[in-house]
Amino acid sequence: MDFGHRLKELRQNARLTQKQLAQRVGVSKSVISYYELGERAPSPDVLIRFSRIFGISTDELLGIGRHSALDTEGLTKDDIDLLLAVIRHLKDKNGITAGK
Repeated sequence: MDFGHRLKELRQNARLTQKQLAQRVGVSKSVISYYELGERAPSPDVLIRFSRIFGISTDELLGIGRHSALDTEGLTKDDIDLLLAVIRHLKDKNGITAGK
């Protein structure tokens, strides 16, 4: 899966519109669309912002290294946020840092 598809999947799983994600990242909605269509590539700074928003490493965002997907269809944003918090807690407990 390429970056654009991965970004769109992450955005949709987080129940964000392109406009909402653009506001969080500090770019325009059209730039998010270009990223998702593979017409532009984000700068390193924007990649870092995406990784923080979605709670994954930049390697995972780019499809480098180990990646696990969770099917969150049908879950509310609060449910997804809770799952992400549990994952972060377990990683902290086990001494796992982003990118490992």
